[in-house]
Amino acid sequence: MQVVNNSYCKHFFFFFIGLIVVGCQENKKTVVTEKKKPNILFLAIDDLRPEIGAYGSEIAITPNIDKLASDGLLFNKAYCQQPICSPSRASLMTGARPETINVIENWTYFREANPDIVTLPQHFIKNGYEAVHTGKIFHKDKWSDVGKSWSREPAYDKMTIKKSNAPGGYALKENQEFSKKSTADVIAKYGKNAPRNGLGKGPAYEKADVPDSFYEDGYNAELAIATLKDMLQKNPDKPFFLGMGMKKPHLNWLAPEKYWDLYDPEKIQLATEPDGPKDGATMGLHPSFELRARYGIPKKGPINNEMARTLKHAYLACVSYIDAQVGLMINALEEAGVRDNTIIILWSDHGWHLGDMGIWGKATNYEIATRVPLIIWTPDMAKEVRGKKSDALVELVDMYPTLSELAGLDLPKHIEGQSFKPLLTNPNQTWKTAAFSQFPNPALREWAANPLSKGMRETYFGPLIEEVEGKIKEQQKDKWDREFFENRLMGYAMRTQQYRFIVWKDYTQPEKEPLFIELYDHNADPTETINIANDNPNLVSKLLLQFNKGWKGNMATVIK
Repeated sequence: MQVVNNSYCKHFFFFFIGLIVVGCQENKKTVVTEKKKPNILFLAIDDLRPEIGAYGSEIAITPNIDKLASDGLLFNKAYCQQPICSPSRASLMTGARPETINVIENWTYFREANPDIVTLPQHFIKNGYEAVHTGKIFHKDKWSDVGKSWSREPAYDKMTIKKSNAPGGYALKENQEFSKKSTADVIAKYGKNAPRNGLGKGPAYEKADVPDSFYEDGYNAELAIATLKDMLQKNPDKPFFLGMGMKKPHLNWLAPEKYWDLYDPEKIQLATEPDGPKDGATMGLHPSFELRARYGIPKKGPINNEMARTLKHAYLACVSYIDAQVGLMINALEEAGVRDNTIIILWSDHGWHLGDMGIWGKATNYEIATRVPLIIWTPDMAKEVRGKKSDALVELVDMYPTLSELAGLDLPKHIEGQSFKPLLTNPNQTWKTAAFSQFPNPALREWAANPLSKGMRETYFGPLIEEVEGKIKEQQKDKWDREFFENRLMGYAMRTQQYRFIVWKDYTQPEKEPLFIELYDHNADPTETINIANDNPNLVSKLLLQFNKGWKGNMATVIK
């Protein structure tokens, strides 16, 4: 009987131990939770060329963006798909290229042309995110796509700062009056419908002793911070996609006085290459329509050095003003305790000529207008990568797949970019062989953006348009055709590691031979002063073959 009892006890003992082990394993299963998806802080800056300390600017004062770059990864060779607001933003936000989504100028709303396309924040919403934005992300506020791209409104109800509704956004009474006068003068001279084309503009810049929040970007930064806090309070366990869009340094250059005072005007250097490229396309540059529409800016002729220095000073003041708002937003992330699970990406929609090549504005196919700042920071970025710079060719259209992959999301089938996530671990690996940008004839576009209206020729821009046409006719001779040059001529820029290759052709008939070709060697001529296409026919043929492969034929080969 004793033997039986011992055996029974032994079996019971092992059975009991087994239950404990199984129980512990089951308990382990219950405590293992899926890692929370990373938040996204999406920092959009309008018209910002790489005039930033982190990019080597000797004058720009941008400590907050520089700090982000020093702990993240900076892309030296990032390019927009079209250097003007609406096409660039529509492209990067949909992950598709301008001609694919039929947005190649500023007046086409991407959603009307592509009703069912899934945008970047919309994709995150579909995967459990809360998405919200303040300021300029899409081209216009009325095109902000609330209800599809954004899951909620910003936290206006949590704001303790009142939004300024000053006329024209100006703080100074004299500038408000100048703005009204400019509009009135245009109406008196050209009729009541003229201002719809943007002719009656106020001053191009303003220096005023006001708080940051008086101007819209300072207000929108505070709104973004309030929205962040509101999201974390209401849905602390839900990942977020927060877009903060800054309109400066887009015209008009309005910035608080303290940011102007950061700069000594005497130390501001003007453009080193004030002339267009030798033998370049006469249709490749424009008469600075956007700037000339401002009150007090000459309607024709060159911008003198004194004014040019003031204008660049105004641009730099706005850059520093925006940098301060970026710093406030990143500090708010840290104070909220969520930076360690937030991906930060900072970008601009295109560059901007500050007298370079003799023009003021964006909207060209050259390096100065298509190259953009692009910086990314991730919580798990390897220590040896932090603070590095990558010379890999990347494009804004690549942001959609990159952020999606970093968040572990599958991609929609329409995506035309390539995730640059592999560069976050090896920034120097072999990557794309080319980046692509495009712009329709800048010389004969309204504001270098939309097809010329009849009204443009009837205003003070008429003589400028005639002057440009004269130059094009002189260069292109019997190829000149006004309807073709105004409405169907597209410049396509291919940027390789060494060359900028620009092909001018009829975008409605892509099979036709190019009208004109430009070629710039960045090893010998980084500011693109001489078109060497005519002297290098073999190289042109080689690059044309590469160009004809398109973006698909120049993607990086990723070894998995």
